[in-house]
Amino acid sequence: MSHIAVERNRRRQMNENLKVLRSLTPCFYIKRGDQASIIAGVIEFIKELHLVLQSLEAKKRRKSLSPSPGPTTPRPLQLSPTPESSPFITHNNNFKELGACCNSPVADVEARICGSNVMLRTISKRIPGQIVKIINVLEKLSFEILHLNISTMQDTVLYSFVIKIGLECQLSVEELALEVQKSFTSSDVLCINEI
Repeated sequence: MSHIAVERNRRRQMNENLKVLRSLTPCFYIKRGDQASIIAGVIEFIKELHLVLQSLEAKKRRKSLSPSPGPTTPRPLQLSPTPESSPFITHNNNFKELGACCNSPVADVEARICGSNVMLRTISKRIPGQIVKIINVLEKLSFEILHLNISTMQDTVLYSFVIKIGLECQLSVEELALEVQKSFTSSDVLCINEI
């Protein structure tokens, strides 16, 4: 087999594999049709699926550690200063990021400062209208939504936001995580009173 035939076969296999990857990935992850964009989109999709899997495993562990079914009292919100105890595993040893997690039986919420923006992620069961509640909370707290990504797996949904901090906003990441967490348990949108 000549070198040209081997190279032609390799390209054909690469193109077939890229078509399969593109068909398995939701369209909004892939911005353009070139190879680099397809691979970058697939990587982003796999990262999101990995986060959902970690959340489901964490909930499974929490469920197995909880006492047998019966009358249960609702677990209070748990606020941790760093995202290490969260299903959101984001390690970057090159620089320190400020972040907080607010977990409850209803949802896990992580907020962290990343450069001049805030990354906000929530994992919960699907709740009709929940995305609108979160967006209303963010807008009332003077945040501008730059990017929103929604990933679902069975009855679990992951909302990933990149938000810009408004000039009037005086919240810490802990307060932001807590306010977004409150939107999961309230029938109407909550807003922090100005200090």
